[in-house]
Amino acid sequence: MKKSKVFTFFYRVLLSIALMIGINSMLISVVFDKWYLSFVGILLFVLANVFPSAAKGGYPSFKFRMIAHGSELLLQFLITTLLSSGIYVYSAFYMLPDSWIKWGISLGCAVFAEFVLFWNGIISVYCSSVQLGIKHRVIGLLCGFIPIANLICLGIIIRITMREVNFEIEKVQLDKSRADEKICKTKYPILLVHGVFFRDSAYFNYWGRVPAELIANGAEIYYGNHESASSVDDSARELAERIKSIVAETGCEKLNIIAHSKGGLDCRKAIACYGVEDMVATLTTINTPHRGCGFADYLLTKVSPDIKNKIALAYNTALKKFGDKSPDFIAAVTDLTQEKCNKLNADISDSPKVYYQSFGSNLNRAGSGKFPLNFSYNLVKYFDGANDGLVSETSFPWGEKYTYITTKGKRGISHGDMIDLNRENIKDFDIREFYVQILADLKKSGY
Repeated sequence: MKKSKVFTFFYRVLLSIALMIGINSMLISVVFDKWYLSFVGILLFVLANVFPSAAKGGYPSFKFRMIAHGSELLLQFLITTLLSSGIYVYSAFYMLPDSWIKWGISLGCAVFAEFVLFWNGIISVYCSSVQLGIKHRVIGLLCGFIPIANLICLGIIIRITMREVNFEIEKVQLDKSRADEKICKTKYPILLVHGVFFRDSAYFNYWGRVPAELIANGAEIYYGNHESASSVDDSARELAERIKSIVAETGCEKLNIIAHSKGGLDCRKAIACYGVEDMVATLTTINTPHRGCGFADYLLTKVSPDIKNKIALAYNTALKKFGDKSPDFIAAVTDLTQEKCNKLNADISDSPKVYYQSFGSNLNRAGSGKFPLNFSYNLVKYFDGANDGLVSETSFPWGEKYTYITTKGKRGISHGDMIDLNRENIKDFDIREFYVQILADLKKSGY
């Protein structure tokens, strides 16, 4: 790692020298009266723009190569702009006013070169980076023409994108180092069960980058493929049929289920009531409202029937076009209320044949959650206290083992963060590694 950092440092120094020669090639050729030097400078400038990154390999994909490409160029833009500004101020004392035409042409060429360098970098990171998000992209555009503020924003963009690349490279290296262990190759396959208002899609994975990470470490993954919004009972029936079909098709005997949000309630009922308890080895619930969601109670009691029915009709109509056969918005929300969840807990019992465990998280402030969780956080906090933007901490615990997750500082972990919904790298919490360790623990326990 130290050798890599030293190499990167010297490569960046050489890159800066090459770019400085290229950007100021016209001025150099004027000073030394050697016009061919400008062609050498242009060649160096082009090569530096094409090969700005010190690393020759190790990128997870072309996308991350482009992010690295852009962030390195933006860093060089900052360095060369400051140095070139000093050079042209210094040269002005010797060339003006006698050689003002040559000085002006040289300056114009340098400004154009910096323009090319900047846009090469910014377009690369804006088109490729995930971690920049909408917020930093918009701030960058708004502050682009404000002196000082634009340099600060550019520094933030460079820091975010470089961290993004380094994080992914380290992730790839970690997976390679443990490839032979296959730490996620559990005895039984994994069934991932989504929560309410989402579907399993080939175009947008509900679980973000998690499934690919688990598969890379040996896991065998299946999905619930059930309706996006139904009552707990209807979803339980559907999931039970899905479990039976996977077991029959693969001969795996049992499954390890990981269920998020309402999916945890659906799976508990499927195991208890619809003949699949012998086909389920473990149930891990993630941020499931086992004791209900006070926010759901609030919505159903405060929102007028007309508005509720209009929202339900719009949702049900839209989701039929996306694959749901009979979506039921009202039934899904109703079964998340505290009254309905308490009734479910009283009516069904956990199977002694299945290992149950649960996880929950805490969002430390509303502003750290993405819409609509930044809006609902304070309402849930008012009714139920600490929460993930949707479900209170007191509602998460279920089973033999419960783990509560948060981070230091203001950020915390939201309901959506727990399924990598926003594909965000969160400080002090690696969502992909979180799931890897869940499976590693299941494997160690013989599941």
